[in-house]
Amino acid sequence: MLVVISPAKRLDWDARDVQMTQPDFQDDAVRLAKTMRNLTLGNLKGLMDLSDDLARLNRDRFKTFADAPDASHTRPAALAFAGDTYQGLEAASLDAEEMAWAQDHLRILSGLYGILRPLDAIQPYRLEMGSRLKTRRGKNLYDYWRDDIANALNAQAEDLATDTLINCASQEYFGAVAPKALKLRVITPQFMEDKGDGKGPKIVSFFAKRARGAMARFIIQNRLTDAESLTDFDAGGYAFRDDLSTPEKPVFVR
Repeated sequence: MLVVISPAKRLDWDARDVQMTQPDFQDDAVRLAKTMRNLTLGNLKGLMDLSDDLARLNRDRFKTFADAPDASHTRPAALAFAGDTYQGLEAASLDAEEMAWAQDHLRILSGLYGILRPLDAIQPYRLEMGSRLKTRRGKNLYDYWRDDIANALNAQAEDLATDTLINCASQEYFGAVAPKALKLRVITPQFMEDKGDGKGPKIVSFFAKRARGAMARFIIQNRLTDAESLTDFDAGGYAFRDDLSTPEKPVFVR
């Protein structure tokens, strides 16, 4: 199976003693960074609804974004992102064999880099996939990436001899995977909370993000190859609910 997750706005820039790889869409990242560099501070602030301080921080990041950065200015993607999903993934605690498996089977969708492997070297940035950034390809990043991400996933799945993609990404990011171009069966786990108030299970975004990361970790550590094995997931107190599930949307409740 191939698994996709979203990136995170928050970064952990601690140094990591690991061998990094180059992103497949490095040239596109450089091109987009140059587009971002030309925005005014006000435009950058409005593009991603940033505070003044965050707008300045990200303006400075794009100003210093290098075409060919050295290792001191980059970090491995799965270890650099530090949001809720990555608290569930806990990539830093994966052992060498688990990380090697993740490098083949886990992909991170990115507004700037398109698609990343866990050990791909990234420079510090913030650029949400939903941003309405105008480029020569269109009015937003969905227009920019077009079929590229879907085609890359198809090729990577072919290398793994699988036809199944486990979508643990948000709707914002998975929306960049063109459905007409994607040739894979997509399974999207759902994570819900039951407060016992008689209203039934509900999705709570904060918990669902962390659970998606935990599901990716579960797949990595158990080297899962078939979708049916997902139902064994029980991290964080979740349990599979067959009565709420469909084959394409297995539901887990706690």
